[in-house]
Amino acid sequence: MFLQIRKQSVRFGALRAGLAGAILGGGLLVGAGLAQTGGETAPAVPVEPTLTPLPPPSLNFYGNAGLMDMPSAEMLPDGQFSTGIAYFGGQTRYNLTFQAVPWMSATFRYNAIQDWNLGGFSTYYDRSFDVRFRLFRERRYFPEVTLGLQDFVGTGVYAGEYIVATKTFATPGWGARAGQGGTLKLTGGLGWGRLGSHGGSGGGGDRPSFNPGDTGGEVSYDQWFRGPFAPFAGIEWRPNDRLGLKLEYSSDDYVTETQITSVFEKRSPFNFGVEYQASERTRIGAYYMYGSELGVNLQVQLNPKQPPTLMRVPAPAPVAKRPSRSANPEAWSTAWTQGRSAPLQLRDVLDPILRADGLVLESLTVGADAAELRFRNLQYMSYANAVGRAARAMARAMPASVETFRLVPLSGGMALSATTIRRSDLEALEFDGDATDALLAVTAFSDAPPQAAAAVPAGDLYPNFSWALTPYFSPSYFDPDRPFRIDVGAALRGTWQPAPGWTISGNIRQRIAGNVKDGRESNSVLPHVRTDQVEYAQYDTTLNNLFVAKQWRPGRDLYARATAGYLETMYGGLSGELLWKPVSSPLALGVEANYVKKRDFDQLFGFQDYDVFTGHATAYYEFGGGFLGQLAVGRYLAGDVGATISLDRFFENGWSVGAFATKTDVSSEDFGEGSFDKGIRFRIPVGWFLGKPSRQAFGTTIRPIQRDGGQMVHVPGRLYGQVREAHRNALTDQWARVWE
Repeated sequence: MFLQIRKQSVRFGALRAGLAGAILGGGLLVGAGLAQTGGETAPAVPVEPTLTPLPPPSLNFYGNAGLMDMPSAEMLPDGQFSTGIAYFGGQTRYNLTFQAVPWMSATFRYNAIQDWNLGGFSTYYDRSFDVRFRLFRERRYFPEVTLGLQDFVGTGVYAGEYIVATKTFATPGWGARAGQGGTLKLTGGLGWGRLGSHGGSGGGGDRPSFNPGDTGGEVSYDQWFRGPFAPFAGIEWRPNDRLGLKLEYSSDDYVTETQITSVFEKRSPFNFGVEYQASERTRIGAYYMYGSELGVNLQVQLNPKQPPTLMRVPAPAPVAKRPSRSANPEAWSTAWTQGRSAPLQLRDVLDPILRADGLVLESLTVGADAAELRFRNLQYMSYANAVGRAARAMARAMPASVETFRLVPLSGGMALSATTIRRSDLEALEFDGDATDALLAVTAFSDAPPQAAAAVPAGDLYPNFSWALTPYFSPSYFDPDRPFRIDVGAALRGTWQPAPGWTISGNIRQRIAGNVKDGRESNSVLPHVRTDQVEYAQYDTTLNNLFVAKQWRPGRDLYARATAGYLETMYGGLSGELLWKPVSSPLALGVEANYVKKRDFDQLFGFQDYDVFTGHATAYYEFGGGFLGQLAVGRYLAGDVGATISLDRFFENGWSVGAFATKTDVSSEDFGEGSFDKGIRFRIPVGWFLGKPSRQAFGTTIRPIQRDGGQMVHVPGRLYGQVREAHRNALTDQWARVWE
C-alpha cells in the first residue's frame, strides 16, 4: 500500500501515547517530541515521519477498483464492502463488491440499458458477477498485477477477461491540504471479450457472440481468454486526499450498444473524469465518456472493521481478589457448605450482578471449590465478552474457597458449551501485559455436561412471556418491470416459554404500504414453491408464523430440535433436526427432515393441495480466519434432488458476508432464467451502527432471479448458528473481549 509521509512535533505525553499504539488502524506511528526533566522543557527532538494510509482505491463503473470503464490492479482493504450506482449513455449499473480476502474480491451487478431494442426490450435488465485475483503485490520497482473475470456468471452482456498492472508514484500535492503530497497511478492491461473489442488483434480460438435470448447463469469457462485481445491504459492523479483526476483509453467498443442498437453514440476511445472524496466512506465523480456522453458515479464503502460509531461498553468491574489464605484463613473456610440455604443465597447475590451486565442466570451449582453457572447472553454479540463478564460476576459473588468456575451459555434452554476458568488465573492475569494469550492458555473448553441434580434454578424465569411490536420490510428484487419492490408494515411477535427448551411463538404482520403485489406472475414450469410471491403479497393482514419448538441435548456433542406449526410465510408442517458438533472441532454434521404443505395465499390457517417431504444432510467446516463452508445434499421443495454449497466470512463484531449456489437434477431449461439457484447474503449487527452492545442484527439474501428449483423451507431456530458462536473457534477468535 502506498503511504503518505508527514512530520510533526508532539509533547512527551502525546509521544508516550503514540508509542503505545505504534500500529493503529493500519498506520505506523514513530515519533519523538519534547521531554520534561526537573520541571524544565528539553529542546525539541526531530520527529520521525508519520505514515498514514491513503484512502481506499476508487471504483470504476463496474464497481471494481479502476478508472472509469477500465479496471486497475488495485485491491480494496480486506473485508471492504462497497456499493455504488453509475450512469452514462442510457446505462445504469448498480454494483455490490466485497473484498473477501486481501487477494480476491467479488462483485454482483444489476444493469439497466435503455433503448436496447433486442429481444423486445425497451429497457433491458441484466445481472452479472465478477471475480478478481491479485497475482503480484506492488513492490518498489514492480507494479501490482491482477487477473479478472467480468460477467463470468450471467447472460454475458458484459462478459470479458483481463490482466492488468498498476504502479503508484508519489507526486507534489496541492489544494486544501497541499502539504500531504499526492499520488500518480499508472495502469495498463490486456482485455478479452468486451474488453478486447476496440483495437483488438490476435487471440486464440473462437468466442461466441452475445445471445439476447440466452437465459444465462452458466459459468462460461469455455470463453475465457478466447478471441481477440486489446490493450487498455489509464492515469489517475490524486493531488490530495480528496480530489482525483482520471484519464483512460478504453478497449471496449460497445458493439451491441452503438452498432447493433442505438443506446448511445461512441466517438472516441478516451474517457475523462474528476472525483471527490466527500467523506471517509463516500466518493462522487463526474465524467465525459467516449466523446459524446456525460456520466456520474456514486461510491459508498463500508468496512466491518471500521464502525461508524465507536463501541461504547460500560467498563467491567475489576476482578474481585480474595485475601491471601495465610493472612485470612477464615475467609477460605468451607464451613459455608454445611448450610442448606447457601446455594440459594449465592444465587440471589449473583443474579442482580449478572443482570446489570446483560446476562440472565438460569441455574447455579456450587461446591466447596467449584461452581457451575448456566446463563443466557442477552446483550453481547461476542460470547467471549459474555464469558468474561460472567467470570467477573462469579469472582465477586462466590466464597473464597471456590477456585474453579465453569461457565455454560444457553440458547433456548439448550447448553452450548462449557468454559472452565481458574479464579486464581483471573486474579493474577487481569493486568498482565499478555493477559489475553496467558488466560487462553490456561482455559479449558469442553462439551457442557448434563445439569447437576444439585443445581439451583432461577426462581422466576419460567413460564415466561414476551412480546414486541416492530417494523418489517419485505423486499422483492429484479422484477423485469421494476427492479426493486418492497412492502413495509408492522409486525407483532409474541413468545411464550413454558419451560427450559420449549418455545411457542407467533408473528402477525400488518402491511402499511408496498408494491410487491404488483409484480409479475410466475411462468415457472416447476411446482410454484417460491415464485408465487405476488399472490402471497395480495393480503394486508397475515399470520407470518405460528409454531411450537423444542430444543434439547440428546447426548455428548449432540444437539436436537423439533418444530411444528406454520413455519414461514409459504409453508407449514413438521421439522426435525439433529446436529453433531464437538466444541473444539471445526467440523459439524447435521441432518434435517421436513414434511410441509403449501399455505393458502391469505396466510391464515388453511393449506393448498401441495405437500412434500424435504430434507438435507449438511457438513459444516470452519477453515479459519472467520471462513465457514457448508455442503448440503438432499431433496428440495419442488421435489428436485441436488446439493447446495456456500462460503461465508464472519467478522469478530458480528458482520457476515457469503455466497451460495445450488445445483439439482432440474435442467437449465426447466429451471428458467438463471439456469440454477445462486445468490449472496449478508448480516450486519445493529450494534455496529449504534455503538453499543446488542445481539440484534439485520440482513438479507439477494438472488439474481427467484425461481423454484433448489429451494429450501425456512425453519425458525436452526441449530448450527446457535451452537457455533459459543464453541471454541468462535471464542478464541474473539478472546481479547473476555477482558472487556
